[in-house]
Amino acid sequence: MTRDNTFSTSDRRPESLQLEPKPEMTDLKKELLENISDMDKLNSLKEQEIDTLRSSDRELETEISNLQNVNAWVHPDIGISSKAMGIMNSFINDIFEKLAQESSRLARYNKKPTITSREIQTAVRLVLPGELAKHAVSEGTKAVTKFTSS
Repeated sequence: MTRDNTFSTSDRRPESLQLEPKPEMTDLKKELLENISDMDKLNSLKEQEIDTLRSSDRELETEISNLQNVNAWVHPDIGISSKAMGIMNSFINDIFEKLAQESSRLARYNKKPTITSREIQTAVRLVLPGELAKHAVSEGTKAVTKFTSS
């Protein structure tokens, strides 16, 4: 400082007190910033998972009521316990997930961006055994035909 209490350019800190970033520190800072970015991505993924869980609760209720409707339609004189309903729901979700994974894999193998009824049909043949696959393909074909004609 000069006598009139102003700073001059000649007033500098000694070399030992200079606050210049060291190269390792900038690398560390970059890494920390990348990790923070990754954490932000992770937090947004967690929020998406929470939203998915919330929507899956609603879907679960819908699936259970759909199963109850099908049961009432097919066997009006027979009820189903909530435990059995939970087992059926788990079974349906498991089969659906396996079919979705297999059809997705088939689309990727064929370098196609879209899963079509052909991939679904092939996935059914790969996932389900023998006669069950034949019936499922037949019913699926019938449903697609009915949907496209209406």
